[in-house]
Amino acid sequence: MPPVFAHGALRLYLLALLESGPKHGYELIKALGERFGGTYSPSAGTIYPRLGKLEEEGLVATETEGRRTKYSITAAGRAELDSRREELADVEDTISASVRRLADNLREDIRSNMRGLRADLAATAEAARTNAASAAFRSRTAGYTPEGQRILKEAELMVQAFRDDIRVELRQHGASSPLTPVALETVRAVLDQARISIRNSLNS
Repeated sequence: MPPVFAHGALRLYLLALLESGPKHGYELIKALGERFGGTYSPSAGTIYPRLGKLEEEGLVATETEGRRTKYSITAAGRAELDSRREELADVEDTISASVRRLADNLREDIRSNMRGLRADLAATAEAARTNAASAAFRSRTAGYTPEGQRILKEAELMVQAFRDDIRVELRQHGASSPLTPVALETVRAVLDQARISIRNSLNS
């Protein structure tokens, strides 16, 4: 993926973010993530060295608050920003283009994953139809036989294992980054489709 910020653009944008008031490094990282709609979030290793460079150049001042450092723009920083307003506008345009590009990539990844999930669901539904037909036949002729009970128990265990696996994956993902609305809707759509496919298999 090409760089989100061109050379020198990030430091200029950091000055623009500080123009509205002092901020901690984490607040700057969060503000950048929000500006990109969650499709990009810079690392601390990207932000703090640039803030340190801005401080060395006298464009940013720091104030220690306990174990945290608050950054604020200086008069020299405001003058730098004022002299580069046109360039800042170009940076904003570039960010908007990056957001669109990253969102397009995300949508394509989701579409690709959905295709794979639909194929898996189709195979699962076919297997479920076969098992359901056999179970239905045994149920209509002799009620639940030991074999029928075994199949029902196996199906329940499959559903339970699927549920447990997905919960683990969701929690592991949530520990590193928040679940996005797009991901939530994807989960909802896939589960709805799975429910419909299984219900149709049971009723066939």
